[in-house]
Amino acid sequence: MASNNEDILSAVIEIIHRVANLSDIEPDQDIYDAGMTSVMALPLLLDLEDCFGVAIPDDRFIASRTARALELLITDLKPA
Repeated sequence: MASNNEDILSAVIEIIHRVANLSDIEPDQDIYDAGMTSVMALPLLLDLEDCFGVAIPDDRFIASRTARALELLITDLKPA
């Protein structure tokens, strides 16, 4: 399990790559503009929750449209 912010960001990018087949996604690039679809959103959400052991609220997940935003959200939700 990823521990620091860079590890979390790298893991988020890896999960996005696997779920949405976006190999060249940049941390601040909108994942939906890059080609992710709404059909891929649920598998992405479930994989992120499973990987990091957090429950991500739907509204916050929907608002987090970049790998960096997802990393910050996961960091915020992880227990200290």
